[in-house]
Amino acid sequence: MITKQVTFIAKEDCIDQMKALLHSMVQASKAEDGCLLYDIYQLKEEPRKFIVIESWRDEKALDGHKASAHYNHYKTHYEPYCADKYSHNLEIV
Repeated sequence: MITKQVTFIAKEDCIDQMKALLHSMVQASKAEDGCLLYDIYQLKEEPRKFIVIESWRDEKALDGHKASAHYNHYKTHYEPYCADKYSHNLEIV
């Protein structure tokens, strides 16, 4: 299982656009073969910050996600809204 936490910090004037773009990924990603979890959170105390938690059955499933049309749409559109982005690989302890 592959689990990632991806954090996005929206530009001050782009919070709604970032939220809409990330939200557009949820249903299509959850419907993909091998998707175990795909949820997006917005921090209440820091509304510019969004956290995506995603889990995939294996590397093949994650590669399929990265090859999808909705992922490519996100990849080509997020930068104008994003001040910073970073990710972490997670494991259950």
